[in-house]
Amino acid sequence: MRIRKTWFGCLLVIVLLFAGTQTGYAQDTVSTEDVEFTPMADSALTTAVDTAAHARDTGVHVQTVAPATSAATPETLPAIFIAGLLGGFAAVLMPCIFPMLPMTVSFFTKSSKGKGAVGKAVTYGLSIIVLYVLLGLLITVLFGADALNDLSTNGIFNFFFFLLLVVFAASFLGAFEIVLPSSWVNKVSSKSGNSGLGGIFFMAATLALVSFSCTGPIIGTLLVQAATTGALLGPAVGMCGFALALALPFTLFAMFPSWMNALPKSGGWLNSVKVTLGFLELAFALKFLSNVDLAYHWKWFDREIFLALWIVIFGLLGLYLLGKLRFSHDSPLAHLTIPRLFIAIICLSFTIYLIPGLWGAPLKSVSAFLPPMSSQDFDLSAGVSHEKLSNNNTPHKYADLFEAPKGFQPFFDYDEGIAYAHHAGKPVMIDFTGHACVNCRKMEANVWPDAEVAKLINDDYVLIQLYVDDKTTLTDAEQFTTAEGRRIKTIGNKWSNLQTSDFKANSQPFYVLLDPQSKQLLTPPQGADYDVERYKQFLKSGLSAFGNLKNSIK
Repeated sequence: MRIRKTWFGCLLVIVLLFAGTQTGYAQDTVSTEDVEFTPMADSALTTAVDTAAHARDTGVHVQTVAPATSAATPETLPAIFIAGLLGGFAAVLMPCIFPMLPMTVSFFTKSSKGKGAVGKAVTYGLSIIVLYVLLGLLITVLFGADALNDLSTNGIFNFFFFLLLVVFAASFLGAFEIVLPSSWVNKVSSKSGNSGLGGIFFMAATLALVSFSCTGPIIGTLLVQAATTGALLGPAVGMCGFALALALPFTLFAMFPSWMNALPKSGGWLNSVKVTLGFLELAFALKFLSNVDLAYHWKWFDREIFLALWIVIFGLLGLYLLGKLRFSHDSPLAHLTIPRLFIAIICLSFTIYLIPGLWGAPLKSVSAFLPPMSSQDFDLSAGVSHEKLSNNNTPHKYADLFEAPKGFQPFFDYDEGIAYAHHAGKPVMIDFTGHACVNCRKMEANVWPDAEVAKLINDDYVLIQLYVDDKTTLTDAEQFTTAEGRRIKTIGNKWSNLQTSDFKANSQPFYVLLDPQSKQLLTPPQGADYDVERYKQFLKSGLSAFGNLKNSIK
């Protein structure tokens, strides 16, 4: 019995830790000592900005490059698959599915023996996989590639996803059950008695429909996460991972029935798994609300509020696991098992870890998931070891809308940044970024704070950060229609169009090293690269190319 409970505890810990690893990455500070920017007269800057704007209006564009994607893109689909896999394993431990394991396995072993049972079990497992992959493909077909890429930055969709995940969380916590119409279940179930492969397929379909109250919120969350990555095959890959994990136990236990003896018996712990996932759903939902707040500059859902909610959520989860809280569907907790104690320790330790963030602690392991440090109202670290950066005496355009990463002072307008770089004789580093871009925050937190990287960006480049998902409306004079008929109405539209038209890329982060005078690329653009040494080489190669370009002109 001890082995059975340990097995369950380890699996649940993996699911819990996975949920934590998806929440974000570090935000760190960087020393700004000895950082000095070349001052520029107001009139000179204004003239240069007008010149740069005129160049763009008269058709002088950046040298285009071959279609490019973020360096993190190859990691996206495997990450989605793993998310689906862990979601599927979590679904197996739900009250709607776990008790069905012995019944389903018993059906296969009694109706057929030997290879016949194995063949039916494999067919059953493959049917489950086909059903869920088809669901993922259906999402892709319905929305299309462009829509999937826009989901992550669309304020309406992000707010809808927030509400959807809150509903899922309430369902897992026991407020209600999300069920499909009984007529669907009865119709599909009636066909599961047919002989042959068709009957087995409809058995798998019946499982999917009957267990929807438990699997629906997990599937919904996975589809939301997969869709908002912008990956075309994301939903299908996520559902493939989910279905594989869901089908594997049914298939393996049918092939090796004696393994059933090692399973723990059904009981109140199944509902505890469901409630635990409900708490995690609630915590995950806040990220989507934060995305909307940042994109529309509401500035009311700041870092402290986000952290306060997380502290309460994970604190309550820890108390629940210790048996101090009970919900309507919970069974009395006679004693505390060791795995449950360990998971409670993890939750409460994480809660205590979050508390210093209320006073500005960087919270390195989760800060990319949190609202940016710039939204922190009270930061004890501010002014302790950092000098205020200043590269000229004129306020930057859009500076009232965007907050710079700690230790950096970027421009937020392309023309203004190009003009200043041209006047200062420095190359440009364009950072196509986004409010909802977790990988962007990870780069700013884990790579940029490196002393040499920070020095290269601050001293040798002019940094321009362009937010492709910002919803601030442009003035009437700044709005325009592209050659393809796309109306550019917002700041995000403007910079997204610049990235796609001039650099043939639509993923973030996307770093472009550019000569401000000729608009020539200094090195091929790249996306996120979390290897500090490689990122240094990327920056240094741009500087080397810039130096060679200046020498060739002379």
